[in-house]
Amino acid sequence: MTAPGTAEGATSGTAPRAAAARPLLEIVELTVRFGPVRAVDGVSLEIAPGPFGLALVGESGSGKTTIGRAVLKLLSASGGRIAFEGADIAELRGAALKAYRRAVQIIFQDPDLSLDPRMRVGAAIAVALAAHAIVPRRRIAERVGDLLTEVGLDAGYAARYPHQLSGGQRQRVAIARALAVEPRLLVLDEPTSALDVRAQARILRLIGRLRTERGLAYLLITHNFGVVSELCERTAVLYLGRVAESGPTGILLGRPAHPYTRALRSAVPELGGGARPARLILPGEPPDATSPPPGCVFHPRCPLAVARCRAEVPPLRPVGPDRLAACHRAEEVLAAGPGADAGAARGTHGPPVHGHPAGEAT
Repeated sequence: MTAPGTAEGATSGTAPRAAAARPLLEIVELTVRFGPVRAVDGVSLEIAPGPFGLALVGESGSGKTTIGRAVLKLLSASGGRIAFEGADIAELRGAALKAYRRAVQIIFQDPDLSLDPRMRVGAAIAVALAAHAIVPRRRIAERVGDLLTEVGLDAGYAARYPHQLSGGQRQRVAIARALAVEPRLLVLDEPTSALDVRAQARILRLIGRLRTERGLAYLLITHNFGVVSELCERTAVLYLGRVAESGPTGILLGRPAHPYTRALRSAVPELGGGARPARLILPGEPPDATSPPPGCVFHPRCPLAVARCRAEVPPLRPVGPDRLAACHRAEEVLAAGPGADAGAARGTHGPPVHGHPAGEAT
């Protein structure tokens, strides 16, 4: 499953490019706590200069949105470091902080919650242009029209209110507003999940076009591997605030190295005529974040868990070229292949911890 015209070629060239250039954004051992809950637990990620996409994938409560909000300085980190072009964002003040807020913008999941229903579309975009003095005031109306045209809307939509637009059109307005300040990095927080299927496809095509035309980098927060394959060179899979697996998107989707990734991947429909991997149904729900289980936090739901998994936390370690996985049995998962059932990877290591079949990832 590769991104049309992008993912396969871009994925294969990601490692040399990332090694040659300083990351645009670097997250090092990020920890975010909410009281007793460690929502993000020692996550390290990098985003290369654009055009480039990094996806964060996982169930609700995995820490995806918390990482995005920490990047935007909408909440404070409890530990670790986030650096933009080498500068620690926690130390930014005054003009430097304003420049950072201009450089990094967010597109929210639901445009209804991000657009003021009492403000016309043009006025909403104009506020951003005026706040950062992007163009002279006499040219703001013209620039608003240009931005609406860039995202596929008629310039006349500037006179409309959000309720007069469809969901897809409102999301285009939200994208236009984010682009108004000429950002270099976007945080896309489930940008298509509130839309119908046709609107989703159109928004995905728009994002893909804009990333190329503007050289944008972005952090895509999603639970949908189908979206990831369209837009991102690299993917990190999160579980209970930790990275379970990361690597080039095409390779990670084609041969997952972690049982959790395999379960998520097996839920994605195949459009081709070939046989699809067996569906893996994960039992139960993620454990209580205030009291995570000992050892591997995934072991209560894992069809491959053995005694070592209950006692020893698996490190996030290399399992192939440019790939990392936090699983004691990652090599066995890779050897079993993407279409193998859970039993194929069990080998002689004994039965799983529980008797449930592999189950569904939501």
